[in-house]
Amino acid sequence: MLQKVPLLSLLFLGLLLCFSLHVEAFSEDVSAGERPYLVRRGHRRSLVVTEYGEISAAEISSGTKGPYHIQFITLEPNSLLLPVLLHADMVFYVHTGNGKLSWTDGREMKRMNLRRGDVYRLQAGSVFFVRSNLDSERQKMRIHAIFSNTDEDIYEPSIGAYSSVSDLVLGFDRKVLQEAFKVSEEVLEELTSATKPPAVVHAVTKDQKSVYWELEDRMLHFLIGNKHKKTKEPKTFNILDAEPDFENCNGWSLTVDKHSLKSLSDSNIGIFMVNLTKGSMMGPHWNPMATEIAIVLHGRGMVRVICHSTANESECKNMRFKVKEGDVFAVPRFHPMAQISFNNDSFVFMGFSTSTKRNHPQFLTGKSSILQILDRGILAVSFNVTNTTMDQLLNAQEEALILDCTSCAEIEENKMKEENEKEKQEEEARKREEEEARRKEEERKREEARKKEEEEREREEEEARKREEEERREQEEAERERQEEEEKQRKEEEEEEARKREEEGREREEEEARKREEETPRREYEEARRQEEERQQRRWKEEETAKERERREGGGEQPEEQEVEARKEDQERKGGEGKGRRALRNPWKL
Repeated sequence: MLQKVPLLSLLFLGLLLCFSLHVEAFSEDVSAGERPYLVRRGHRRSLVVTEYGEISAAEISSGTKGPYHIQFITLEPNSLLLPVLLHADMVFYVHTGNGKLSWTDGREMKRMNLRRGDVYRLQAGSVFFVRSNLDSERQKMRIHAIFSNTDEDIYEPSIGAYSSVSDLVLGFDRKVLQEAFKVSEEVLEELTSATKPPAVVHAVTKDQKSVYWELEDRMLHFLIGNKHKKTKEPKTFNILDAEPDFENCNGWSLTVDKHSLKSLSDSNIGIFMVNLTKGSMMGPHWNPMATEIAIVLHGRGMVRVICHSTANESECKNMRFKVKEGDVFAVPRFHPMAQISFNNDSFVFMGFSTSTKRNHPQFLTGKSSILQILDRGILAVSFNVTNTTMDQLLNAQEEALILDCTSCAEIEENKMKEENEKEKQEEEARKREEEEARRKEEERKREEARKKEEEEREREEEEARKREEEERREQEEAERERQEEEEKQRKEEEEEEARKREEEGREREEEEARKREEETPRREYEEARRQEEERQQRRWKEEETAKERERREGGGEQPEEQEVEARKEDQERKGGEGKGRRALRNPWKL
């Protein structure tokens, strides 16, 4: 019988792996932002830290709606969580320590003793405060609380889960407070001038109460209408005292819903707890009604979560992760899961389910397994095995929900490490590929830049060449125009020279003509004078000849008288010629 149990466990693990389509390994130090279904203890958000206690919070995804808000309240012995007004329903579990819860819903003041293992629910709109006891063990009081997130009662991160009553009251003016509380100015002065205390303070005794605490009581009386009816003390539900729903040598499990705790009747939050002994496993199962949000109370364990076959890989991936005390993890509805403890320690976790309806987990193992109900022939086809193999698988199952699974957690952890290493290598390979792709892209960009630069340079050179050609063309055009202008100017000058020469020639011709016209009378005069001189000379000669002949013929006059007479005539002739020359020198006078 002892040999069959490990074999059966291995068969169940093999069946669980059949649902896996893709294995995604997660390292133990992944931040909560990278894994919405897991929040490590060190990744909680700190809200309040004092010497008397602290409050931290975590937001975790439920898979469908927005994230659920979970708070971890820790009170030192004899400490007090001051009154607050709840903005959403709060379901809580007392993990360690004991104390007293006081609250009112506006009708009456209620009080309840709390101890380890108690669970309870406070409705939205309630005003409550908690005081931890000072016992001999001086144990801290630790409370794990979840706040509802429904359409009717939604948690608003912008306003928080609750607000301080003192902040609500002191927000009013002094006059309003005086008229409302009917107190003196001295009381109001002490109230308004007092330093605001932190959310968690040291609890005071009756002898230590001051005016501030008296006014705090008056605030509560004002809020509840000064009603102090003595009613029957409400009861909590203690998980540690209750009978488990299932128990064997490998562990036990228990669920708390509206049938177990009356205060959960109109809430959407349920509670569960699982205690696995060393080397045990909560058999593969899924929740059809609710998402499970679990908090590890003790030990370490491995959690395996499988996505359904129609899920998009980018939205849902198979998960295998390790959890330890203080970690919070969630498993959405319809996601098969298995929780496994290590061989060296037990694994205890409690949590909240997002429904108070009867949540009957669907197990893949045991006589009540859903596989026992389905037709085995259809199952054999679904797994692509023979009917004999399927019969052997299902007939070997016993009525067991929590199974012995020695070294299963260690095997899962080794696989997780291998997958982490593989994922790391794949990530490094992906980074190298990205780096190579980036390098190639940079080279491509550089090549494109080089080509672009070369094209730009060629374009600039082409533009420079075109500019040079244009300039050369402009210069040639300018030179041609200059030459044409010079040619035109030269032609004009030549024409001007020709015109001048023509004018000079014409003027010269005119001057010559004028001179000729002026010389013609002179020439005519000189010609006439010459002719006249010639005639006179001929006449003179003729006269001389005649005289000589007469002289020769007559011989009457003396030679001296003849010579004198000839000289006179000669002088008279020369005198006539001088007058003619003076007249020729100024022909216009003629």
